Amino acid sequence: MRFRTGFLLLWLLATPALQAQKKQITLEDIWGGTFRTEGLEALRSTKDGQHYTVLNQDRDRQVAAIDKYDYRTRQQVGTLLRTDPARGIPYFTGYTFSEDENKVLIATQVEPIYRRSRLGVYYVYDLQQEQLTQISERKIQEPTLSPDGSKVAYVDQNNLYVLHLESGELLQVTEDGQPNAIINGVTDWVYEEEFAFVRAFEWNARGDKLAYLRFDERDVPEFSMDVYGSDLYPFPHQFKYPKAGEANAVVSLHIHDLDSGQTRDVDLGEAYYIPRLQWMHHPDHLSVQTLNRHQNRLRLHRVDAASLETTLLLEETDAAYVDVTDNLTFLPDDRFIWTSEKDGYNHIYLHDTDGAELRQLTSGPWEVTAYYGYDADEGRIYFQSTAEGSILRDIYSVSDRGRGLKRLSQGTGTHQATFSADFSYFIDSFSNVDTPSVYTLHDASDGEQLAELQNNRELLGRLEGFEMAPKEFGTLEVNGYELNMYMIRPADFDPEKKYPLFMFQYSGPGSQQVANRWHGSNDYWHQMLASEGYIIACVDGRGTGLKGRDFKKITQKELGKYEVEDQIAAAKLLSERPYIDPDRTGIWGWSYGGFMSSNCILKGNETFELAIAVAPVTSWRFYDTIYTERYMQTPQENPGGYDENSPLFFADRLKGDYLLVHGSADDNVHVQNTMRMIEALVQANKPFEWAIYPDKNHGIYGGNTRLHLYNKMTRFVLENL
Repeated sequence: MRFRTGFLLLWLLATPALQAQKKQITLEDIWGGTFRTEGLEALRSTKDGQHYTVLNQDRDRQVAAIDKYDYRTRQQVGTLLRTDPARGIPYFTGYTFSEDENKVLIATQVEPIYRRSRLGVYYVYDLQQEQLTQISERKIQEPTLSPDGSKVAYVDQNNLYVLHLESGELLQVTEDGQPNAIINGVTDWVYEEEFAFVRAFEWNARGDKLAYLRFDERDVPEFSMDVYGSDLYPFPHQFKYPKAGEANAVVSLHIHDLDSGQTRDVDLGEAYYIPRLQWMHHPDHLSVQTLNRHQNRLRLHRVDAASLETTLLLEETDAAYVDVTDNLTFLPDDRFIWTSEKDGYNHIYLHDTDGAELRQLTSGPWEVTAYYGYDADEGRIYFQSTAEGSILRDIYSVSDRGRGLKRLSQGTGTHQATFSADFSYFIDSFSNVDTPSVYTLHDASDGEQLAELQNNRELLGRLEGFEMAPKEFGTLEVNGYELNMYMIRPADFDPEKKYPLFMFQYSGPGSQQVANRWHGSNDYWHQMLASEGYIIACVDGRGTGLKGRDFKKITQKELGKYEVEDQIAAAKLLSERPYIDPDRTGIWGWSYGGFMSSNCILKGNETFELAIAVAPVTSWRFYDTIYTERYMQTPQENPGGYDENSPLFFADRLKGDYLLVHGSADDNVHVQNTMRMIEALVQANKPFEWAIYPDKNHGIYGGNTRLHLYNKMTRFVLENL
């Protein structure tokens, strides 16, 4: 195993006397904000590419302003809009410009529905006329200005509307929307959760046509969660949730012509899912992506809105599945850029207007991890990748001829970029295990740093007063694969002693936990446990991401098999080290990680003495169609894959200490998973501990909830491992 020698040297030089002067991290520090990093306000580039806007808010005074700044000087050059009760301009929490930047849509009174969907009261402000228009007195969803800013489309109670801003005329495009039955213009729960897709309508370039999706979810089974609240009686919260193998909503595509008032249906043949729609530059050409139910055949169609003729531009197939992304970009002539894993790694391709592949623009045994955009003037494409190593991220550009690959970021770690509209500049957000987030402004042509915008040196100063052990990166040879790993040893580590091992992982398809980036809250908790004498380790096993298609997709139809084998094997290998006590090995995880930790203590009951499972899946039969069937197909097709890797069927193997935790209002991984696990353990007469957090969702937070949860988990580890 290879460790970063710099960190190891620092650890060796840290004397017990020096460490004794340091404070130990507490849970109150972690959840009270002591280690909070300072971020950069979200900025939006203006069309000229030389300026950006920032939403500056004073929440206490309920004042918001959209301020404009110059990229190169970072000086404020004006305020475009500001809360002004005298003029009727309310406090707002979000904004979007029209394409010509003459109007701005502002959001107020926003409330969440699910993970990404929101309801709110919205206004349009005309920056030239200085006129404010309220779109609706009701709370609505996804208001979107037409390209010329003259109209706004939105969804209200599952129906699609268009408001003409000058005349005030309101057009109701659909009339059949009904709760838990028919949805127009926004997606259902499972599309939102698994395709990261909420607004299901799009304006064409002329603003005279709307393409939208209609979801008929009448045959989708309904799920009910009790809300306990503070009233005398709890009440049910019911919503449509298609579990693996059950009926999905029937989704159809429609195009509404605003001039004629006519809505026409588009025949997409055998399309089962419609996860993306996007107008091309040609105002009558709509691109639509479709998937079969197995999600291993993705098709990109071009729909002619005038004739409704549909042309297949591209078809991508895979023995396992094809990922849906937001990387599709149409060039001015409607050639397009596409990303694909077809050569074994995720790379960028250029296609002509009829879909034929012109050339592969990036290649190599590394992954394109984010696509930032195309500069038509310079003919260059900007992206993030793992070209420097699978636990690293860097910013690159390449020409649209596939030449002149250029690294634009400096410094080993994780870089993320935000580009100006004309790709003159980018802001780099950089961190690594030693460096909390630093934000810098760069020239996009060569990556030259122009200015530092924000850093977290104050946080580094605070951390000097706390006991912090190095996070050491390396690899571990497991089951014939070189797996990425990190380890945290106690700051006063003594190789002559034996320490308990506490492992952390997530392990879901395409995920990554071992990455060279700044700490999250779990890292601080792990530091706290290290100060109590535990060695922390994290291993990204087979099925995780950024090491190629085949490594990621090896778990197909067998979620929880190879990943569990790798965690058990890793624990055994680590326990052979002279400083690790082989009789004191624990593991924990959240969500997919809870599924994993549950299986590890059951199937690896000779290896693990303790496990914590937070919000775990305990049977993929309980989880939604899109996510589960992507990796498992349906339970009807693959019953063995579902049941042979479900901890419900191995409860009788429990030997060690096991803690189950769930939120009762988890709309994602339902508390049903934990309740069924509890019942299986009870019937197997196995002792265990459990906790249910009332009315808490998958994140289990709010007030002191996280502090309480981590207090409980800490006591469980200290008392049992």
